[in-house]
Amino acid sequence: MNGTIRADIKPGIVVNVILKKDQRSGVLTEGVVKDILTSAAKHHRGIKVRLEDGQIGRVQEILKD
Repeated sequence: MNGTIRADIKPGIVVNVILKKDQRSGVLTEGVVKDILTSAAKHHRGIKVRLEDGQIGRVQEILKD
């Protein structure tokens, strides 16, 4: 499942995000969602979240809830 719809993303789920510094390379970072930062219902590049370790990125894949 991709991460473009806000309703699919909830705190505590495991996701792959792309960090700002990794946008060119496409390297994904796995983490657990702490906060949802995007207020829109959909975002074509992925919903922006803060992970539990403090990193911020856009959700590319939802792994498990």
